[in-house]
Amino acid sequence: MKRCLLIIMTFCLFIGSAKAAEDYAPGAKSAILMDFATGEILFEKNADEVLAPASMTKIGSMLLIMEAIDNGNLSLDDEVTISEEAADMGGSQVFLEAGEVYKVHDLLKGVAIASGNDAVVALAEKVAGSQSAFVEMMNKRFKELGANNTNFVNAHGLDAEGHYSTARDMAIIARELLKHESILEYTSIYEEYLEKNDGTKTWLVNTNKLVRFYDGVDGLKTGYTTSAGYCLTATASKDGFRLISVVMGEETSENRSSDTVKMLNYGFNTYKINTIKTTDEVLGKVRVEGGKQDYVNIVLVEDATELLKNTDEVSDYKFNLKIDKIKAPVKKGEIVGSAEIIDNDGNIIDEVAVTVAEDIKKASLLDYLLRNIKTLGAGKTLLEQ
Repeated sequence: MKRCLLIIMTFCLFIGSAKAAEDYAPGAKSAILMDFATGEILFEKNADEVLAPASMTKIGSMLLIMEAIDNGNLSLDDEVTISEEAADMGGSQVFLEAGEVYKVHDLLKGVAIASGNDAVVALAEKVAGSQSAFVEMMNKRFKELGANNTNFVNAHGLDAEGHYSTARDMAIIARELLKHESILEYTSIYEEYLEKNDGTKTWLVNTNKLVRFYDGVDGLKTGYTTSAGYCLTATASKDGFRLISVVMGEETSENRSSDTVKMLNYGFNTYKINTIKTTDEVLGKVRVEGGKQDYVNIVLVEDATELLKNTDEVSDYKFNLKIDKIKAPVKKGEIVGSAEIIDNDGNIIDEVAVTVAEDIKKASLLDYLLRNIKTLGAGKTLLEQ
């Protein structure tokens, strides 16, 4: 343990000037480093090699759980009765017993912190009715994300025939999970207690030691089986710049930590993220057809960002709105068009989705009548507008 901490602390202190990616290259069988904001790959090594993901599988499980919570199909306060199947899970567990009842919130802690196989199966059954149905949902979701070299046969990650992924796919899935920011409230906890029904407490200690020993690391998931070796999908954020790293097939837990630190150091030493415009900034005002309001402000669906080298200067950009027509009703978040991002030389560097800044309801007959009275007072009829 002391050797592990010495290695980690040594690399954590090594934050100097940027070096070539080769100087930070990990010894893992497969590895990748991704910028969260743009999805750009900063470093990769055998990133498409198909390998066993071990408990990094739970990143996919947590994605479906968080999506169910955020779309209203599941609540953190919902109660879950532990099944025989969940209670009988081997490997890492938080020692749940069949018939016990826990809230989703507590089971999510058991998954995110202590990698509980019993806890994740219980949540999978709550979301989909059975673990097999949950796994089918996961594989379908992965294809939608473009994680085409991943196939899971369980929700926990114990070795099984046909259960595999790649470093690139794990980064893709992790990036989607991180869009549900509240997951970090769980994955960033180093130690916690799970209170059982009989009043006893189970001590949960995060299997990702970098949460404690590397400034900025707040997730995500380790993994280990004999065939998978030591694996880790990690994420860290500094000054609004978030990275995702994956190492697979490491020989020791010390190696997976030190190699992860190598890649994170490389990313933070070499790159920076520039926020071109946020979702709070208005791009322009557009007329709404048939709405209670005549006009609505247009904003970005997501912050517009760019990845730069630390030595690059930040440029100024203009936005060109491309919206055909907005017809009420329309809700904030609904894509209504796009905006071209144009640099100083007139080049289009990107095109991003835009939405309305607020919900616009459809105008009623009374709205039209009042509007007509108002315009008549101004010397115009609606027909003349």
